[in-house]
Amino acid sequence: MTVTVRALTGKQIKAAMDDLAALRMTVFAEWPYLYDGDAAYEVEYLREFLEAPDGILVAACDGDRIVGAATASPMHAQKAEFRQPFEARGIDIARLFYFGESVLLPEYRGQGVGHAFFDHREAQARKCGAEAATFAAVIRPEDHPYRPADYVPLDAFWRKRGYAPAEGFVTTFEWKDHRDAEETSKPMQYWMRRF
Repeated sequence: MTVTVRALTGKQIKAAMDDLAALRMTVFAEWPYLYDGDAAYEVEYLREFLEAPDGILVAACDGDRIVGAATASPMHAQKAEFRQPFEARGIDIARLFYFGESVLLPEYRGQGVGHAFFDHREAQARKCGAEAATFAAVIRPEDHPYRPADYVPLDAFWRKRGYAPAEGFVTTFEWKDHRDAEETSKPMQYWMRRF
């Protein structure tokens, strides 16, 4: 398999919006997110990144097919619930970059695409004057009934990239899990790296 990783520009993102939304729903349906996706929400979410000043969307492609994607934009362009844990502690969010999702189809994992996603996003953050980058990862109980027996969390990969959990920086996001009737709040741990 030959995968190319590149940043998409405005028109390219617009042209790929439906494919990117479908990709997010496919990958986030898996553990640990168990997300029961909504295509209309996904398109709107991706549009926010497209419209955010200095935002970036990095795509992994197998030929013309998008098989992975990662997003990032300045924290000040994010929703209030994303910014709140930092603003509440007096952290200057003008110097902080938020890394959104990093999603990749399973058959393309283990080929260095995850590192390429971080390389592109970190380069964009530095270019925009950010002093640190952050992302949020869902916290699920160890004994969750849908946790796969062979699940390996990404913590070691993130630490290798220089990220660590930001102690006390936990927020909640809401989404509907598969098999649930409605959305529920999920705790999300922020990880950070200073440049």
